[in-house]
Amino acid sequence: MTTTLRISRDWVYALSFGLFGLALRLWNLDSPKGKIFDEIYYATNAESLLQKGVEIDSESGLAQFIVHPPTGKWLIASGIKLFGNNEFGWRFAAAIVGSISIILMYFTAKKLFNNKLLSVFAASLISLDGLHLVHSRIALLDIFLLFFIQIAVLAFLHSKYWISALTLGLACSVKWSGLYVLIALAFYVLILDIRKNRYLGLQFPIREMARRNLLFRFLQFGIFPVFIYIASWFSWFITNTGWDRNYSSNPLFSLWHYHSEILNFHTKLTDSHPYSANPWSWLIQGRPTSFFYETPKNCGGASCSQEILALGTPILWWAATLALLVTIGYWVSKRDWQAEILLVVIGASYLPWFAIQERTMFSFYAIAFEPFLLLTLVYLLSKVPKNQRRIALIFTAIVLVNFLYFLPIFLGLPITYNSWSDRMWFQSWI
Repeated sequence: MTTTLRISRDWVYALSFGLFGLALRLWNLDSPKGKIFDEIYYATNAESLLQKGVEIDSESGLAQFIVHPPTGKWLIASGIKLFGNNEFGWRFAAAIVGSISIILMYFTAKKLFNNKLLSVFAASLISLDGLHLVHSRIALLDIFLLFFIQIAVLAFLHSKYWISALTLGLACSVKWSGLYVLIALAFYVLILDIRKNRYLGLQFPIREMARRNLLFRFLQFGIFPVFIYIASWFSWFITNTGWDRNYSSNPLFSLWHYHSEILNFHTKLTDSHPYSANPWSWLIQGRPTSFFYETPKNCGGASCSQEILALGTPILWWAATLALLVTIGYWVSKRDWQAEILLVVIGASYLPWFAIQERTMFSFYAIAFEPFLLLTLVYLLSKVPKNQRRIALIFTAIVLVNFLYFLPIFLGLPITYNSWSDRMWFQSWI
C-alpha cells in the first residue's frame, strides 16, 4: 500500500510539472505566423511526407535531397494531421514531446537519487529553462532527438536494455548524432557486464566474457537499432519517388547510396552562418541562435522588438557548467555510478562535436544533453547533507526570476527595443 501511494505521489508531482510545461508550450503556439528558422525545411518536409510519403519539392514536383532521417518529421506531421498545415499544427508535436520530457526528467532523477526532493528539484530546473522551452515551441528536430535519448537513458537505468536500444535507434532516425549515445551506452553496458561478473566472483578473462556476451550485446545494441533505423524509412521504401529510390534495383543499395550522399553533405558543411557557434561556447551560452526577429508596432514604446532566442536560462546554465566540472572531480575521486552515467551521456552527446569544429554548428545542439547537464546540479545537491530543501528553494527561486526576466524572448513577445536591449547581456547575443 505504501509503495502504491509513493508511486501515485510521484506521478502527481511529475504530471503537475508536465502540465505546467504543456500550458506554457501551448499558449499562443501559433505565434509568430509563418515558418521561422528551419521550420521552412522541417514543417514543409513533414507536410510532404503526410501527402506523398516522401519529401517532394512543391514547385518542381521532383524528389528533394534531404539530409536528416524521417522520424522527427513524421512526428511533426502528426500535429499537422490533427490540426492542419498551420503554425499550431506543425509545432504541436514539439510542445507535447517537450512536456513529456519534463516528466521523464522527474523519473530519471528519481531513479538516480531515489529522493522526492531531488526529483522535484530536477523537474523544476528543466521547467525553467529557456532553451528547452524554445525548442518545445518550434518545429525543429532536436527536441525529438532529446526525447528518445531521455527514454533510452531512463530505460538503461532500469536495465531495460532492449527498450534503450529501440529508442536509441529511433534517436538516430531523427538525427544521426543519436549514434554517439548509442555507441557510448553499448560500450558502457559491456563494462557493466564485466563489473557484474567480477562482483559475482566469476573471474572470467576478457576473452571469455567477450565470447559469452559480446554477440548478444551486438545483436541488442548493434543489429536491433539498425533494423529500427532502416524501418523508419518505410515510406521511402514503399514509394518510387523518393530521392535516389531508383538508383539501384535493390532498394537497400539505393538507400546506402543516399546515405553516402548525406554523409558527404554533413562532412562538407562549412558554410559561414551569422549564428554559428563553436562547441566551446555552448555551455556558457556564448552565441545563442536567434530563430526569429522582427520590429513590430504598438508595443508601448517608440520602437519595438520581437525575438525568439534559443538561449538557455543563463544563471541555470552557468551554474550547471560549474556543476559539471565538480561532477567530473567527484567521479575521478569517488567513482559514483550516478556521476558516471551522467558523464557518459553528456560526453557522448557533446564531445564528438569538438572533432569536427570546421563544420557549421549551432549552440542549440546542446539541447540533446541538457537534462543530463542539469542533473549534475541535482547530483551535487545530493552530496549536501544538510539544508537540501533550503538550498533547492533558494536556487530555484533565483532561476525562476531569471527565467521570467527572459521569458519575452523565449516566447517571442513584442517588447520595447530598450527592454529587448536590456536582455542582451553580451554583444554575442545580438
